[in-house]
Amino acid sequence: MSSPDFVKTGSGSTGQDGQSSSAAAAGSDGSNGRVPAEGTSVLNTGSLSFLEQMYAAYQEDPQSVSPDWRDYFEGMSAEGSASARRGGTESNAVIAGTSPHVLSELKRELHEAVATQERVDQLIRNYRVRGHIAAQIDPLGRPHEMPAELDPAFYGFTDADMERQVNSTWMGGPEKRSLRQIISWLQSTYCRSIGVQFMHIDSLRVRAWLQDKMEGTGNYLKLNREEQLRIYRRLSDAVLFEEFIQKKYVSKKRFSLEGAESLIPLLDMAIEKAGTKGVDEVVLGMAHRGRLNVLANIMGKSPADIFREFEDNDPESHLYGGDVKYHLGYSSDWETATGRNVHLSLSFNPSHLEFINPIVTGRIRAKQDRVGDEDRKQKMALLIHGDAAFAGEGIVQETLNMSELDGYTVGGTVHVIVNNQIGFTTCEQQGRSTLYSTEVARMLQSPIFHVNGEDPEAVAQVINLSLDFREKFQRDVVIDMYCYRRHGHNEADEPSFTQPLMYQTIGKRPTVRETYLERLLERKEMTEADAKEILKESRKKLEADLKAARADVKVTKPNAGKGIWSDYKGGHSADDPETAVPKGQLIQLLLQQCDLPEGFTPHPKIEKLLLSTRRDMAEGKQKLNWGTAEALALASIVTGIGGDQPYRIRMSGQDVERGTFSHRHSVFHDYVTGERFMPLAHLSDDQAPVEIVNSPLSEAGVLGFEYGYSLDTPDGLVLWEAQFGDFVNAAQVIIDQFITSAEDKWRRLNGLVMLLPHGFEGQGPEHSSARLERFLMAAAEDNIEVCYPSTPDQYFHMLRRQVLRKWRKPLIVMTPKSLLRAPVATCGLGALATGKFMRVIPDITDELHEEVNRILICSGKVYYDLDEYRQKYERYDVAIIRMEELYPHPIEELQQAFAGYREGTEVVWVQEEPENMGAWRFVWSHHGPNLLDRFPLRCISRPPSASPATGSHASHVFEQERLVTEAFSSEVWEDTCPIEPAEAAPA
Repeated sequence: MSSPDFVKTGSGSTGQDGQSSSAAAAGSDGSNGRVPAEGTSVLNTGSLSFLEQMYAAYQEDPQSVSPDWRDYFEGMSAEGSASARRGGTESNAVIAGTSPHVLSELKRELHEAVATQERVDQLIRNYRVRGHIAAQIDPLGRPHEMPAELDPAFYGFTDADMERQVNSTWMGGPEKRSLRQIISWLQSTYCRSIGVQFMHIDSLRVRAWLQDKMEGTGNYLKLNREEQLRIYRRLSDAVLFEEFIQKKYVSKKRFSLEGAESLIPLLDMAIEKAGTKGVDEVVLGMAHRGRLNVLANIMGKSPADIFREFEDNDPESHLYGGDVKYHLGYSSDWETATGRNVHLSLSFNPSHLEFINPIVTGRIRAKQDRVGDEDRKQKMALLIHGDAAFAGEGIVQETLNMSELDGYTVGGTVHVIVNNQIGFTTCEQQGRSTLYSTEVARMLQSPIFHVNGEDPEAVAQVINLSLDFREKFQRDVVIDMYCYRRHGHNEADEPSFTQPLMYQTIGKRPTVRETYLERLLERKEMTEADAKEILKESRKKLEADLKAARADVKVTKPNAGKGIWSDYKGGHSADDPETAVPKGQLIQLLLQQCDLPEGFTPHPKIEKLLLSTRRDMAEGKQKLNWGTAEALALASIVTGIGGDQPYRIRMSGQDVERGTFSHRHSVFHDYVTGERFMPLAHLSDDQAPVEIVNSPLSEAGVLGFEYGYSLDTPDGLVLWEAQFGDFVNAAQVIIDQFITSAEDKWRRLNGLVMLLPHGFEGQGPEHSSARLERFLMAAAEDNIEVCYPSTPDQYFHMLRRQVLRKWRKPLIVMTPKSLLRAPVATCGLGALATGKFMRVIPDITDELHEEVNRILICSGKVYYDLDEYRQKYERYDVAIIRMEELYPHPIEELQQAFAGYREGTEVVWVQEEPENMGAWRFVWSHHGPNLLDRFPLRCISRPPSASPATGSHASHVFEQERLVTEAFSSEVWEDTCPIEPAEAAPA
């Protein structure tokens, strides 16, 4: 006799947490592979005590137990009585006489059932954990190891056990199935064309949801005929597009999608599915592999325009600028089958592959914030990766790490890896140390789906499940689509040089369109005539597009000045707006930022050193320091005071809430409760939103995110601050490939502000230089602004100028460290209430220009060292002029500042940096040996060096004193010019 099913709802008692007693014994985390449904019991060895309790209750009152248990105990009692009589034992009381035998028999049977069930449970769990290794995901069919844990013999099962009925409720569906049926269903779910990694997810609820979705369907999506035909059409479009270009433009680089054409129906289904879930905008990011195909068949870019780019018969269209066709972006509107509109944007991307990732997520975050999409469900990021790049580039990890952080989350990004199973010429064994290219994604609490790209219907199941998962849990999801690269890295490459065996196999394979057609024909879902007609229509359209391209060779340039960017412009520098704010309003804004909620207890030092000091500043008892000037600039911008409207503010970076040097304190923390309060967010009822958030320890990822955010926030102030400016070079790719060049390459504007603490103060070579020279080297065509302000009021006006004018350029700012609290680097409220940003500050002490026999010109902190020396030794025969904006180079302002000095007066550029760093060589390139063609020009600096600064504080002090002294010395240095005068650029 078999025991009642322990998995039936209500067949056990419940504990304090609402779980059945036997489920609790199994472990609340489902550690033996079981994810119990709510209110269910689970068969295991912990059920023995429960069994004894049930039998004791039955003995006391048979009506107190359920009918199935009562029938079971009565049957066991009858069998026990018969056995006792056969043994010669008389008993008039059946239950009393057979109780020990019944309980012993029950325990023996339960032990046997438990042992068998536990082996089945282990088998089921290991299919969930390890089934992906056995999955048939490689279209090239290369052999792979079958995990021993998936072999029934590993658990002691034999062929004789295959028809044995066991509990299968954990898998959904029937409560009992044969072992053979269970294994067959698990293989279908986890080892067919889809392999899934999800058991690393800690949440029992998430794992249960995924198991139910996959095991309930065998991980198979039933498609109707219309859906199957749509997939076939998409595959046909993808294949024919590549074949057409190959024939018409032989050996031209196109980085084709051949071998991975299932990407096109995948994206098609993703957009359709997203539309049904309320997504109205999708931003895509991808590298160059397959980009042209995506542009034509998903983004809706006219193939005629693509063919014109191949023809390349309009040389003047991109003279000295632009980019290759497979780096360009595009935007369009997609109408779903249900009539919904989804706006698509494919972000421009250089050959630096994965660096587009944080930019796309930053753009999506900005779009969500703009429309108040707090649930983060209306806008979606979809990133397409290469397998080698996903495993190899650290920017991937940085982007994944940001995905669940409050300041950076976008409600889940859909990641699609086009897995070519090879890099340029590098095989998997040389390209990564892991089984899959996706292992870094296991850092997230998200599933990873590995799918065979030659099974389009498996691809359909995966994208369908992925979109459901994103909507349900608002987390990233990863699709690893295994395919191959039919040609080499580019169409002129010969891949068999390095992978001869792999490409022998590839050369024999039909296209995925052909293999899918065979399946449809077998099912009689379509006919050969249908297939031919689809191909005929696609070819006809491509021929018409080619004809149009050759009839009109002019290439259409991207137009970025639409929509939210229509009121903003790039190009050459514009006039400055009025940036002053009335004094009374400044006082009000300052006092408001000292007003804390009732009961809020600030840190004692915050009260003494910040709040009390700022109240004194508002009363005019103290001058403003750098942090206060910044706070007032941000407060006036976010409230719209002194401007045309309130502007959104977003600032991020490492420790920006407090500030690396404890100068900002934009967020207060209650000293008793730890509660947070940001005064800038509570200034007025109609103010714009403000975010100031600490970033993860990342430069490239976070700067990329903020750059992306700025691309969709022309009407706001977006700032990124480096912990020290020296660390900015960890984000050099974002700077070079996007920030400084995007307007020239892709005609994309942005107004991102980069705050880079800079200055030589004896803190060593890693805490001195923000690499000013690198930004100046990249400066051309008014592409960026580079400023080195020396006073708080200059900083105030510069920030307000950045957002109030309609000219949008990235702003690079060398910000102070020691000057943040220096009494000499302060200003009164009046300096904020009048004036504006000055690109050049004339000498403020000089009244008699005729007496000046030397003019020092400098930027930033070194001015104060020079001025201190001048005052100490009363060297008023030396003037000091500050260049606060280095680029665009302020020729007119320099001419005004130097207008009163005698022609031929010696001018000395003074900088703290070594001669080969800093701004000197940039200044020389603009002026040569004669500044403004009137003044002989030379430089005083530290000697050329491979490292920015010394690591010794004592050496720093010695060097700085020597540098300042020499600036006033009558001795002339030799070899201070980086190039011969004859080679100097004209002013």
